Amino acid sequence: MSRGPTSRDAVRDPEDGRGNEPGAGAGAGPGSRSGIAPGSGADRGAGSDPDRGAGSGSGPGPGSSGPGGENDPPGFELPLRLLMAFRVLIDEVHADLARQGHPDMRPMHGFVFQAIGPHGTTAADLGRALGVSKQAAGKTIESLERLGYVERGADPNDARRKVVRLTARGFDSLAKSAASFDRLRAVWAAELGADRLRALEHDLRVMTPGGAYQLDMTAWFGGA
Repeated sequence: MSRGPTSRDAVRDPEDGRGNEPGAGAGAGPGSRSGIAPGSGADRGAGSDPDRGAGSGSGPGPGSSGPGGENDPPGFELPLRLLMAFRVLIDEVHADLARQGHPDMRPMHGFVFQAIGPHGTTAADLGRALGVSKQAAGKTIESLERLGYVERGADPNDARRKVVRLTARGFDSLAKSAASFDRLRAVWAAELGADRLRALEHDLRVMTPGGAYQLDMTAWFGGA
């Protein structure tokens, strides 16, 4: 869910950004190993793929069928399986983080760290990126400040403006989560096959919007 964007320069898709920065504790794309998500410019052209449409999952139960054919699962299973896959990966990453000195990290924190980025942001901009109010963003900042993941200071270009920045502990959590995401991807590649996993990643890029990753997931789910 691991990689520096603000609300004005949101986290970008990895396809063109392999040399940029990777994901946060709550999930972001690949790149270098600092933990901040990469730049944009991905080629989203849909193309044929030998593995496209060939699923490894089982079909529906007896007597059920979908609009695509008798052996197709119901349409609602697709988003639920994607959500379950996200949950499996994020839970594993946070278990790794807890073992490596970050037991207080929560999935939402990864989205916050991505919105803060490597250069910092303001509470107002953080709120806009996360889809929450400035007040809600301020409470999140206070909580993360107590945990030692962020710090607040004056903007060197405008003393009236307070900037929130990641601390060394914050960057350490991102680096560790990036390594954990890489480890889990290797596990999936070993289980599914490297070619099939790359085909899956390709197809997901084709079927999802290009450009910036959306960081307002927790607000979208109604949890912020």
